[in-house]
Amino acid sequence: MSQKNSDKPVQCAADVIVRNLEAHGVDHVVGIPGAKIDRLFEALEDSPIRTIVARHEQNAVFMAGGIGRLTGKAGVTIATSGPGVSNLTTGLATATSEGDPVLAFGGAVGRADLLKLTHQSMDTVSMLRPVTKYSAEIGAPAATSEVVGHALRAAESPRAGGAFVSIPMDVLNAPADCAVMSTYQAPKLGAAPDDVIKEAAAALKKAKKPIILLGMLASEPENAEAIRAFMKKTNLPVVGSFQAAGAVSKDLLSRFGGRIGLFRNQYGDYLLDQADLIISIGYNPIEYDPCLWNKKTERPIINIDAVPAQLDNAFTPAIELVGSISLSVKKLTDEVGLLEAASAMDPILESYRASKKAAFAKAKSTQQGMLHPLEVIKVMEGFVEQDITICLDMGSFHIWHARFLDVFRARQMLITNGQQTMGVALPWAMSASILNPAQKVISVSGDGSFMMSSMELETAVRLKSNIIHIIWADQHYNMVRIQEEKKYGRDAAVAFGPIDFAAFARSFGAKGINVNSVDSFKAALREGMETQGPVVISVPVDYAENPDLMAPLAELSESPSGVINM
Repeated sequence: MSQKNSDKPVQCAADVIVRNLEAHGVDHVVGIPGAKIDRLFEALEDSPIRTIVARHEQNAVFMAGGIGRLTGKAGVTIATSGPGVSNLTTGLATATSEGDPVLAFGGAVGRADLLKLTHQSMDTVSMLRPVTKYSAEIGAPAATSEVVGHALRAAESPRAGGAFVSIPMDVLNAPADCAVMSTYQAPKLGAAPDDVIKEAAAALKKAKKPIILLGMLASEPENAEAIRAFMKKTNLPVVGSFQAAGAVSKDLLSRFGGRIGLFRNQYGDYLLDQADLIISIGYNPIEYDPCLWNKKTERPIINIDAVPAQLDNAFTPAIELVGSISLSVKKLTDEVGLLEAASAMDPILESYRASKKAAFAKAKSTQQGMLHPLEVIKVMEGFVEQDITICLDMGSFHIWHARFLDVFRARQMLITNGQQTMGVALPWAMSASILNPAQKVISVSGDGSFMMSSMELETAVRLKSNIIHIIWADQHYNMVRIQEEKKYGRDAAVAFGPIDFAAFARSFGAKGINVNSVDSFKAALREGMETQGPVVISVPVDYAENPDLMAPLAELSESPSGVINM
């Protein structure tokens, strides 16, 4: 490997791309090389940008998405032509659905071969256009900086998402003398207009049972800070989507009615049902279908977001505050004070807290050598300090965590809630460790989702990623199983065989631990916290109570006590 030197003179389009990435402040690039894109990797050898080689392109773009979510700046990934680029599709769809800025570069055959049936020819620009905010090809070396600049602006502009740039091999290698354009960032948004903010404040003051609904953009740090100040001044109750985790600080926990999503059966759903006005902040309908939480479509919704609302039959805001979320919330805070109506639903908040406490108290596995989901989460609570980032894969374990594990730092818990993508936890954890190598990261998968990205355990070992990966093992695609059983009275095509995950981890050079009790799980986590490098802990989980995750609310009508049976 040659010594890196960023002073190398521009020679070709590949060098121009690298210069643009450097100027934009990109520190890491994740990818897998191939003949059609290797010139770009070669150019990176002379750059201070760190190149990370992944084991699968899908995981490479997941890692880029994790970097994007945690930093707010585009994570960058690179793949070669044909199947290399097509493997990016799921990761780019996830990023675009969930507001994570990502820029993906893909190799392509030379321009003369683009319309031929030749090795790895594929119209990747058209293929990725539906799952990105921007998808384009660099058609000539002179257009390199223009295309890259547009792609970065699109990826990072509200709402953030995926961008894709295809580079024909001959363009990548051709001489190019372009000015760097990646320093031209998207314009900063201001607050919503003053008259609209005053209108929202007036509506809020008139409401008898107002409530805040936090969405994915609420967990951006500057937005979370403004939301906390708004909550402190108004004393309003709040519920959040799964992806809004961490927006509510610990001192405001008494105003929090829980996280909602997937199934309409939480105290947060009851709070929303009882409200006569809802303030949605940073909410995207993809997080939780409006038709599930908004049965009273005639009541007003004040929507605060960086972009106009995507209208739905069950989501037509009466007032929209469009602009910088943090600045709009700050201005709204200045217009309102303590709201007497804020305490109207306190009995429901108290019932929520009592219900959660009771659930932990009674949680105990009925199976020898297995743990109840809440036994696992209770142990984790003792280790999850505010500086530890949690990364969750998709599965029924994801619902247990979303409903019961409290976190109080913005972007502390990364959850897939748009595409509900399996396999993201390990790559996201590696991204968190790359960005902050001194801090521990805990990621969680099921035994099904872990095997979708488990090859990256080698990458984690190579990077000395400071992560603890917990596997909830039951030998089923369990979230699918419980839904099938509810719909059909039986399951189908959800079972698979056991794996000795401790031995599997050790074969990659990681530490592997199998546990079978609460005490052994505590000991394993203590050992993991003291270990440098990746640790895998396999926990056999008793999912007997999983059907309760979908159990309906007893009633969605007001009761004298404000209590509902869960």
